[in-house]
Amino acid sequence: MNEKLLPLLGIARRAGKLSLGFDAAADSMRSGKCRLLLLASDLSERTKRSAMRISGDSQVRTIVLNIPMETLGASVGKLTGIVAVNDKGFAEKMKTLCGE
Repeated sequence: MNEKLLPLLGIARRAGKLSLGFDAAADSMRSGKCRLLLLASDLSERTKRSAMRISGDSQVRTIVLNIPMETLGASVGKLTGIVAVNDKGFAEKMKTLCGE
């Protein structure tokens, strides 16, 4: 999974199709732009619960990755544990790569 997902995240970031961090992801979900929410494996439980609550309210699919924040951040160029994918095509491909 990681071999193909991480480069795809980098491409989506350069294309401007990601919202990084809790606040940006929450705004994306509330505005209806978010198609998929990705969470790092070592994200704090409190932050994870808050993000999952907002994604549930917005009916956004959420995947907890088996990737730590440091690795996730390296692939998108910013240390983050929350990534909102705002493009349907990228979201569908990432779901496939994650086995969803």
